[in-house]
Amino acid sequence: MMTKRLLLAFTILTAVFLTGCATVQPWEKGLLGDPIMLIDSNPLEKGLIEHHLDYREGSVGGTGAQSGGCGCG
Repeated sequence: MMTKRLLLAFTILTAVFLTGCATVQPWEKGLLGDPIMLIDSNPLEKGLIEHHLDYREGSVGGTGAQSGGCGCG
């Protein structure tokens, strides 16, 4: 019983010490805001492709995130 508790405590302490926590300094935030960090490499090109698809299919929308109408999304 005591061995299980020690093993559990050791596992928890190991998990706490191995987590990757980093403090980002204010002067480092510019690097994280670099356009290369975006998921879409060229948002203008994505907008053009969506425009062409909307025109060709005769429908608009359905490509962005949905909201509940409360103004929170």
